[in-house]
Amino acid sequence: MADTPFIPFTRPSFDQATIDAVGEVLRSGWVTSGPKLAEFESALSDYFGGRPVRCFANGTATMKIALQVAGIGEGDEVITTPISWVATSNVILGVGAKPVFVDIDPITRNLDLAKVAAVVTSKTRAIMPVYLAGLPVNMDELHSLAKQYKLRVIEDAAQAIGSTWKGHKIGSIGDLVSFSFQANKNLSTVEGGCLVFNNLDEAKLAEKLRLQGVTRQGMDGMDVDVLGGKDNLTDVNAVIGLHQLKQLPQFQTKRAELARHYFATLRQEMKTAGLESLNLELPPENFTETNWHMFQVVLPLNQLHVDRAQVMTELKEMGIGTGVHYPAITGFSLYKKLGYQVSATPIAERIGKSILTLPLFPGLTQVNVEFISKSLVAILKKHAK
Repeated sequence: MADTPFIPFTRPSFDQATIDAVGEVLRSGWVTSGPKLAEFESALSDYFGGRPVRCFANGTATMKIALQVAGIGEGDEVITTPISWVATSNVILGVGAKPVFVDIDPITRNLDLAKVAAVVTSKTRAIMPVYLAGLPVNMDELHSLAKQYKLRVIEDAAQAIGSTWKGHKIGSIGDLVSFSFQANKNLSTVEGGCLVFNNLDEAKLAEKLRLQGVTRQGMDGMDVDVLGGKDNLTDVNAVIGLHQLKQLPQFQTKRAELARHYFATLRQEMKTAGLESLNLELPPENFTETNWHMFQVVLPLNQLHVDRAQVMTELKEMGIGTGVHYPAITGFSLYKKLGYQVSATPIAERIGKSILTLPLFPGLTQVNVEFISKSLVAILKKHAK
């Protein structure tokens, strides 16, 4: 494999026009938040059906500010999932609230909405679902629950730009919707994110929260009436986002094409290897709602003489990068100290120990997918009980 290029689990796609546009911004002398940011926010608002949009330095800031805009703080509870990047629950702790973890659905690996009602208390103020790998939860059921219990909904749609629910883009409907534009996302600004609002008042509050609480008052005056931070997005990032947004449809088409090839090749390779009894728990085969941000399998560790780390090591030795998205948050030391137990969400515990993210990005080829599939199945066959 020494002369074969390594296949990472993800890689951003930046064309020459994007690179040239970044150079133009750098030469303009205006590199922090300015005209390109305003243009990007306007383009995103159009994309989301005219809803107000504000951009931020990263997708963690978007969730933190969403919680602040919703008025969530000390003593409040927010229902969420244990299978996510830890930022989802960290921001809840960060505003003084308590994350309440609900187990996941074993098929979608998203928050199991059927289990939400059982944990609602008088302190519950919001529900924060995560759209793992871009697949949304049942939006009708989500907002029905929110209405029933008078909860705000903060959608952690970090991975879901381009995904839909019944033909509506995620972000074009709902309450507060948070997206990440980090380097591995379907639309990348290298680092960054955006928040979609219901009204301009909440958007204007978020503007203040992202830049020290400052309100401009004419050419020579300013005021500060809320405690804000430093979470603004720069024009350098924004111009990358403008070009990525134009390319998003073709990125989506390529990702769906590659996902279809994964389904076909993995199933064929498993059959050829006589491993039909090994269930890789492939993701829901849905090509209308998800954006195929990631392609994940769940290793049948109880049928293998090997752990996930060894499978990943052997794939790496073959020139294939993989990822883990995600271990259960409740298993981290910080959360154990706070009294959480990973065993309280057994499905998340099992999935978190065995989920494996395979390479998927627009620059990948079908030949790559075939090589990855054959390599993984060969490793499984070698270690099968």
